[in-house]
Amino acid sequence: MGSYIPSTPASRQQMLNAIGMQHAEELFADIPNEMLAGELAIPPGKSELEVRRILQGMEAQNTVFPTIFRGAGAYRHYIPSIVKQVASKETFVTAYTPYQAEVSQGTLQMIFEYQTEICELTGMDVANASVYDGASAAAEATIMCRERARQTVLVAATAHSDTIDTIQTYSDSAGAPVVPIAAENGVINMQALKEALGPEVACLYLQSPNYFGQLEDAKAAAELCHAAGVKLIYGCNPIALGLLQTPAEAGADIAVGEGQPLGMPLSFGGPYLGFMASTKAMMRRLPGRIAGETTDADGKRCYVLTLQAREQHIRREKALSSVCTNQALCALTATVYLAALGPAGLQQVASQCYSKAHYMAAELEKAGFARRYKGEFFHEFVTECPVEPQKLLTALEAKGILGGLAVEGGILWCCTELNTKEEIDTVVQICKREAQA
Repeated sequence: MGSYIPSTPASRQQMLNAIGMQHAEELFADIPNEMLAGELAIPPGKSELEVRRILQGMEAQNTVFPTIFRGAGAYRHYIPSIVKQVASKETFVTAYTPYQAEVSQGTLQMIFEYQTEICELTGMDVANASVYDGASAAAEATIMCRERARQTVLVAATAHSDTIDTIQTYSDSAGAPVVPIAAENGVINMQALKEALGPEVACLYLQSPNYFGQLEDAKAAAELCHAAGVKLIYGCNPIALGLLQTPAEAGADIAVGEGQPLGMPLSFGGPYLGFMASTKAMMRRLPGRIAGETTDADGKRCYVLTLQAREQHIRREKALSSVCTNQALCALTATVYLAALGPAGLQQVASQCYSKAHYMAAELEKAGFARRYKGEFFHEFVTECPVEPQKLLTALEAKGILGGLAVEGGILWCCTELNTKEEIDTVVQICKREAQA
């Protein structure tokens, strides 16, 4: 039996002093004051029922939009009802860690099936059991590529800023330089990449579709990288892989991404799922664990923990990674979602996302909202905005529509299979009216 021993005020102060802080509130200094809840103002002595009613009153102040045209890293997709039903089965969710295979068969089977689906989705040879989110997957992938003589990490400036920041944080602690590669017309500048590929470079992180929705020429980037002895990390949208070129086809060494679109609702920002897959040559550098299928003493199919980097536990500061767990429930959800859709279903979802986004872009262009970048895109795109972006977004919100994201004087729009033609036409009409006002 374990016990929980809380830290004393003195020990907490000692920890704060060690990181150069005086008060615990300083840990949240990066969060704007208006985002902090402060005291909940619940009078003392209230019963559970009374507290519930007070909190429900607070909850009612939230705005939940029935219509959404915003993505930028988190996406609203239809989730078949079977996903939650299967993901709730105790067979798959009872054991936390699969160290004892004899009591963890459900968990191990789930991980094995998840890894298999991620490999099929990306075309890569092997996948791990998942990490915390897409940004940490990208950062962990850069660690996989670093070697003694190659420490520099190149990052396309067209990637999501949160991912770039996470890579920077991981790299800072290791003293590894991070060099951004400039963008041109919404995609990576290939000439700038070519000039940056020196003998000290370990890898390039390239996201496609990128933050602006544009499709990068990952194959050309891979050829440039490999010619210079540099690894390519391909950040991908898993829904887009139902329709577009896979990381393996592009020549990537590692494929990473955010698994949230695979059956997980937006849920106020999490929890999410980072998927990682690589070539066989990179397999032993994958963080976390890999589950495998075998047979027991009676010849029956069973599942085991096949590979895990033990230095994560016993070597600590010498370990490549400190990831020792996985997003089991989120990975299970993604597994069931992909199995429920199947290859044809995933392709249909991707096709609807693509076609609806292209229809919306064409209609917005007619309304005076020209696309900022003319290259190929999947289901997100940036338009210029002839009116002040926030004014337009406020007008959309008044109609129960969460519009795109304001970006540098323009708007980043997103369509998924859940957006109807009628909704798109309504947005276009509001945009047209606001532009003419």
